[in-house]
Amino acid sequence: MELVLVRHAEPVRITDSAGPADPGLTPLGYEQSERLAQWLEHESIDQIATSPLLRARETALPLAKRLDIEPVVEPRITEYDAHAKEYIPVEELLATNPDWKNEMAEGRWSNEGGLSAEDFQAQVVAGFEHLIEQFSSQRVVAVCHGGVINVYLAHVLKNDKKMWFYPHYTSISRVHAASSGVRSIGSVNEIGHLTATRDA
Repeated sequence: MELVLVRHAEPVRITDSAGPADPGLTPLGYEQSERLAQWLEHESIDQIATSPLLRARETALPLAKRLDIEPVVEPRITEYDAHAKEYIPVEELLATNPDWKNEMAEGRWSNEGGLSAEDFQAQVVAGFEHLIEQFSSQRVVAVCHGGVINVYLAHVLKNDKKMWFYPHYTSISRVHAASSGVRSIGSVNEIGHLTATRDA
């Protein structure tokens, strides 16, 4: 079984939400999601799963339409700050808040109003393991979030640092899940689809 983990495309910035911020995509984000769909439609995709957040669902939509697949929503692969009242893109946070990167690396994102690092990772792992069990022997695209991908790959690698790399928008990371329970990483942060096209 192969999990094809995809980070959502570029979302809009939200700072004045009355409730949890749930941004959709920017015009560039829609373009990125179309390029992703054009790339992945040439693979044998059996199922698509998404986070319940709008930016993930909108990213999955072009591929779902091309393949005529109704995506499955897996609530446990949502982002750690899903209940925050603002959404500031990661690249802006890195540029304006030098402490933010250290907070993430040290697993202190409960300061953002989310779960502890350990609880968040456990939730994410449970979500992906459910998909592996539900769709065994299939190739599943799971459209989710940078934090989700970080903590799951850290789990597979047995890496103590849970936030350890920056997944690009619509980047692809692959995890192979054997029936024996072994999980291995096939690739991390593929972005060829953002600059190239694919015919087969």
